[in-house]
Amino acid sequence: MERAARRQVAIVAGLAVAVAVFLALFAMRHGFFDLKVYYGAVNYWINDHGMLYDFLKPNSKYGFTYPPFAAIAMVPMAVVPWTLAILISLGLSFAATYALLRWLVLPIAHRYGWTPWFVLAVAFLLIAAFEPYRETITFGQVNLLLIFLVALDLLVGLAGGRRWAGVGIGLATAIKLTPGVFILYLLVTRRWRAFFVASGTAAVATLAAAAVDPGASRVFWTDALFDTNRVGSLAFVSNQSLQGMVARLSPEHPSSLAWLVLVVATLAVWARRVRSASLVEGLALTGVLGCLISPVTWVHHLVWLLPALILLVDAGLRASGPRRRWLLGAAAVAYAVLCSRLVWAWEHGFGGVDGFLFSNAYVWISLALLLFLPLRSVEAPGVAELRQEHRVAA
Repeated sequence: MERAARRQVAIVAGLAVAVAVFLALFAMRHGFFDLKVYYGAVNYWINDHGMLYDFLKPNSKYGFTYPPFAAIAMVPMAVVPWTLAILISLGLSFAATYALLRWLVLPIAHRYGWTPWFVLAVAFLLIAAFEPYRETITFGQVNLLLIFLVALDLLVGLAGGRRWAGVGIGLATAIKLTPGVFILYLLVTRRWRAFFVASGTAAVATLAAAAVDPGASRVFWTDALFDTNRVGSLAFVSNQSLQGMVARLSPEHPSSLAWLVLVVATLAVWARRVRSASLVEGLALTGVLGCLISPVTWVHHLVWLLPALILLVDAGLRASGPRRRWLLGAAAVAYAVLCSRLVWAWEHGFGGVDGFLFSNAYVWISLALLLFLPLRSVEAPGVAELRQEHRVAA
């Protein structure tokens, strides 16, 4: 083995040990809590013939909170044992991670002549320590699959001029409403065909779910969707959205007007920036937007920030001099904070100036990414390469 290859193997092995120790000492173990909710709700619905939204996980107040189409997508859980459901969840999440790394990180490695397997391995290990990612994995959440569906549309479908572009965004929106911000992205950037495909896909999937179980659809769209008690307190420190920030100022009486003003201002900034952004930058900025304007953005939802952080690192690598140091330093600080569980130090009290500043630390990072993520006049990493692949395939 060449000396450089041996050095790369040693670096990956050392980093793997460091990350494993870090996770063992600091990562929370959630026992696939959310996956247990999905699994229990689907089995209650299919095998016990109960009402989907009546199910509550034993010894908790949490039930199924997604649209009925999500339950249809999860029906295989009704016929597999619990252990296999865990393995399927992990396998799908890791497969989605691999695809995202190939689309977002591998082009950077090619540009600088870095060894692909080494860059992918280092990137995966760094992401494994990222709090929103590890929370997504240990909760058994669906975030990574939704990001995959959206990125597939933008970085493969639209980048390659595929007629089916929009289907992934439509399906992701029918599974969980928050990816619907990407339908807004298609509208604002005037990608009309993809907009209509995405909207139509979401509508057809939703109507199909209503045909399968009209009662569940009626309950979701008229009751469960608006019942915030199903997801917990808006002021809970894990809620790192603008709504969460506002709620922590006055937990008993959070200002709806203040939240709406912040949402409108955030949408205005996003719309201005995203119109001049490339597809991958649109993915990054809109992912950040969704985290900010959603009423509830638990820490694991912030895995949507990954594309923006990767683009921030890429911008730093492209820059030179003080700008390079500033961008890479900003990326390192944001990453470190988002690995640290910093906000949880204010879980039981977020009053005072320090409470306001630090209990909302992840909100500040999201806002900074939305406002200051550098945008390029040419296409960002991945898109040009993907288009070239599609031309070769054709």
